Amino acid sequence: MAWTQERINQMVAVQNRFFDTGQTLDVSWRIAQLKKLKQAVMDHESELIDALQADLARSRTEAFFCDVGAVIAEINEAIAGVRKWARPELHFSGLVCFPSVVTRVYKMPYGAALIVSPFNFPYLLSLGVLAAAIAGGNTAVIKASSKSSHCTAALQRLIAQTFPEEFVTVVDGGHDVADMCLSARFDKIFYTGSPKVAKHVMAMAAQNLTPVALELGGETGNWCVVRADANLRDAARKIAFFKTCNSGQVCININQVAVAEEVADRFVDELKKAFIRQIGVDATNSPEYPRLISRGAYDACAQTVEAYRDRVVFGGYGNPDLQKYEPTVLYPIGIDEDVVTRELFCPILPVVTFKDDEADGLMRVIGSREHGLALYLFTRDIAWANRVMATQQYGGGCINEVILHLMVKGVPFNGTGHSGMGAYHGEWGFREFTHPSTVLRGHGLFNLPLREHPYDGRENRWKMPMLRLFER
Repeated sequence: MAWTQERINQMVAVQNRFFDTGQTLDVSWRIAQLKKLKQAVMDHESELIDALQADLARSRTEAFFCDVGAVIAEINEAIAGVRKWARPELHFSGLVCFPSVVTRVYKMPYGAALIVSPFNFPYLLSLGVLAAAIAGGNTAVIKASSKSSHCTAALQRLIAQTFPEEFVTVVDGGHDVADMCLSARFDKIFYTGSPKVAKHVMAMAAQNLTPVALELGGETGNWCVVRADANLRDAARKIAFFKTCNSGQVCININQVAVAEEVADRFVDELKKAFIRQIGVDATNSPEYPRLISRGAYDACAQTVEAYRDRVVFGGYGNPDLQKYEPTVLYPIGIDEDVVTRELFCPILPVVTFKDDEADGLMRVIGSREHGLALYLFTRDIAWANRVMATQQYGGGCINEVILHLMVKGVPFNGTGHSGMGAYHGEWGFREFTHPSTVLRGHGLFNLPLREHPYDGRENRWKMPMLRLFER
């Protein structure tokens, strides 16, 4: 059955009626649903991985490590923590509120949530977000990507066999269906994708004043900086792994590398060796190397490489029939060239050089551009690295490592500026899908007329000194 605006509005209405029953407020019930979701993912593991193979040619190991297994870890964290997260906070009301002593802050679910997920990690960025929505006590509609159609179909089967539509359901279809979902009256929207589409999502959400969380790739890409004192072989090894992962189609992937010119040639040599060790001399024929999601994505990658053909020092070729393009290193690239001022989302890696003693100037240039979702630094000067990380604007990142900050439990995953707003993972996801409600409990006895009129006159002159005392 084709999706229509009426059908989507009815679906939201059904979810609203279910939410109004109050069943999702029960934390034990939420935990039971999270356990059902976890079991469903484990039961459907082979089907989910097969779909990733069909859509993205992901190897089974990479598919489990980056998508399926990561979802299970996310659900486990929610199961273990949600009872504590959902507990009302108790606060002393303060002397100015006397005789009230206790104020509670309740963590209330929004209601019906819309989760708009992308193609690149079709399970982690849908079911992982769903775990947070369920932990928060919401119902959910997942608008899955039409680009990863096999994964979307597998996701629909998993959810339909696990939950009633009044609680969780999956919607497929293209941008027209996404707009139908955005036009419906949801209580929370969580979008993962590009800054360009995010502006459209926010504009549509504004029609209903719906709160929005955005996880975006960053308009000018994520930088990696390699200082002259870095362990070049280690840096190259980790960067090559990351750029190979999902063929570069990762929102926190390295978009461009800035390398100290004193070691740039050596670094590029190490990078070439690392790519060959990990994926072979012909990545397009490797069964472990993923494909680009569409012919359009492949053509955009190939056209970018052709524009810089004279500076291709590694890779530079692809197989259009397989939609696979080799990891490709462009060197040397100027810091203001087009290829390093936009998000690439493919296996192209431009290498920019800088003078090592001008590293602070480099960071000022990076900081003047749109904020990235990630920042990576390789250096032995940890004091410098800590200072940079404490003063730059970015989502998250690593020193002498890549991507692994994403795997740490108890910490947020988020962007800032053009790389997003809001945060999730673990308790941060629970917070994203709940709103705090402050409730003070008053008393009928011992109420002082401190806050009441009249304030003037001799008999009321005690009120101002008392207020000064209480409101310090």
